[in-house]
Amino acid sequence: MDYNKRRWVVLVVSCIVNIIIGTGYAWSVFAGPWAEVLNVPSAALAFTVCNAVGFITMITGGKINDALGPKWVVFVGGLMFGGGALLAGFSKSLAFLIFAYGIVLGLGMGLVYSCTIGNTVKFFPDKRGMVGGLTTATYGLGSVILAPVAQMMVDNMGVASTFKVLGIVYLVVICVGAFLITACPADFVPAGYTPPAPAAGQKAPQDKNWNGMIKDPIFYVMFIMLVCGAFFGLMMISQCSQVSQNMIGMAATTAATTVSILALCNAAGRVVCGFISDKIGRVNTLTFCLVLAIVGLILVWCSGYSGGAPNATMYIIGVCLVGFCFGAYMGVYPGFTADQFGAKNNGVNYGIMFIAFSVAGVLGPMIMSSNFESTQSYSTAIIIALALAVVGFVLTFIYRVMSKAKK
Repeated sequence: MDYNKRRWVVLVVSCIVNIIIGTGYAWSVFAGPWAEVLNVPSAALAFTVCNAVGFITMITGGKINDALGPKWVVFVGGLMFGGGALLAGFSKSLAFLIFAYGIVLGLGMGLVYSCTIGNTVKFFPDKRGMVGGLTTATYGLGSVILAPVAQMMVDNMGVASTFKVLGIVYLVVICVGAFLITACPADFVPAGYTPPAPAAGQKAPQDKNWNGMIKDPIFYVMFIMLVCGAFFGLMMISQCSQVSQNMIGMAATTAATTVSILALCNAAGRVVCGFISDKIGRVNTLTFCLVLAIVGLILVWCSGYSGGAPNATMYIIGVCLVGFCFGAYMGVYPGFTADQFGAKNNGVNYGIMFIAFSVAGVLGPMIMSSNFESTQSYSTAIIIALALAVVGFVLTFIYRVMSKAKK
């Protein structure tokens, strides 16, 4: 098999599959309708659980992928992801919705994501940032496509029937795509590519397993940086539609468009910053994006709480910056982890690093939701996100000092 050609097929199919599993980012379109159907104050916990459990199957899926290849892992993940959405369509209680969407679909998402990202990055040691950006961008792109379509489906057939239809589509597309994904051979080197030699006086990068990675102090700096970078993105993604309506006063259809804009910027950040990080370095890219995120969060806060009338233009600009910078983190981190700890075990290593995403996925939506329920305001949650973005910015410089000392 000509793996130099095959790797492009794997990239395309992995991107298509990631579009499907990325539709979870359109959750805010469904949150309100599910709360009404189930007669509960909020359905945000289902999205929170979905993000919280993903790392479990990312780690196990990464291990199986490293040992046996991605085909069957993606297939089983497709059964769980599509089946979870289908099951969620039969929800009569919040507990069942959390089980179907939060646990079954969430675990399936982790399985698929671990393989499509980890396996594809291995195929492209010459373009890690770009490919990490593309594969994670399509993951973010799913909600751009789904949000307006889902809003129409919910309006015409109800949220439960919408989930049943989508579940069947998800299941078919992912399970068929699984058989077109090939494992990257351990000794594969792209034609014309020579691994870069370490600079004078520096050590060559080492392939570390998960045990070696967690013993490295720099792992914990990277981990907290990811929590800081994912927090503000997942907080906004989980409730963008509700924030648009409650804080700015948008109609539901306009708010759904804002969800798509957020998702589009999320996808753009993954591609653009993944590509840029190949040129200027991962940590330099993250530092720049955290500055943009801080500006974006200030604009979001000022658009609703500066004392005047809500400012929709300021809000949308802020949302765009937040989405772009969150996408940058998701696009850069697979390659960032492989650069630091080696590509050989990146399936498992990135799965462990992804626990930081799950932490942010629990805390961000929960704080946003509880803040509004208790005060009818999102002000405190936005300020917390802003503070964490500042912490992340400081950590990029601590990372530089530690990395320099290590080399």
